Amino acid sequence: MRIALGIEYDGTDYVGWQRQKSGIGVQERVEDAIRQVANHSTEAVCAGRTDAGVHAAGQVAHFDTSAERTMRGWLLGINSNLPDDINATWVQVVDDEFHARFTAEARSYRYLILNRLVRSALFRKRAWWVHEPLDVARMAEAGSFLLGEHDFSAFRAAGCQASTAIREVTHLTVERRGDWIVIDVTANAFLQHMVRNITGTRVAVGRGDEEPQWARDILAGADRTAAGAAAPPHGLTFMRVHYPESFGVPPGNADSFGIYVYDSPL
Repeated sequence: MRIALGIEYDGTDYVGWQRQKSGIGVQERVEDAIRQVANHSTEAVCAGRTDAGVHAAGQVAHFDTSAERTMRGWLLGINSNLPDDINATWVQVVDDEFHARFTAEARSYRYLILNRLVRSALFRKRAWWVHEPLDVARMAEAGSFLLGEHDFSAFRAAGCQASTAIREVTHLTVERRGDWIVIDVTANAFLQHMVRNITGTRVAVGRGDEEPQWARDILAGADRTAAGAAAPPHGLTFMRVHYPESFGVPPGNADSFGIYVYDSPL
């Protein structure tokens, strides 16, 4: 039997999703919790491997099990064995053809910037504080060059192991909400550090360091060293995974997360 689950986590204290020798990954905690409920070991396969310090509101994973539990039992049992900074938000049985990573049609991320003179004590691990004024219109123009299918070699990490840098960005917006700047991006898949590198480049344009057309030139040049510095990981949140409706996978709680964090007055 294959079971899918939605997961949210604060990535501050983790080396990313994946198990690593250098520290604790979210995957390790999730698999340990599942083992406590299933009474056997199993692998939790995720939709997208987040980096160290990156958060998730709508991560999706699946695991295979022979254990019989109610969905309520799985959900409450897993959560009772997870630390406070990781939580399963839903659990359901899925077809064996479902694969958290390979059947996903798209993934959505949100990057949050606090753009004001003084830093935030409350959001210091949730947003990138940029004290210089940013021009959102210039940032939006820079982003317009990145929509569509392109070779994103200029926006991948030096150690990225993806076999191809071709990706299709279907949604890329930037919006100011008071002191907050919210960047939303959806693509069929992402390269390592891709969102953070795009964000760093757009911030350089928003500060006036570069012209918006710089993003187009960087993309065409396919040279990572020509792009802006990567934005820090703590401003990035994995919001949602998009699957074919036939699998019946819920969209998760990313919408409520967005309302709580970004639309409430501070």
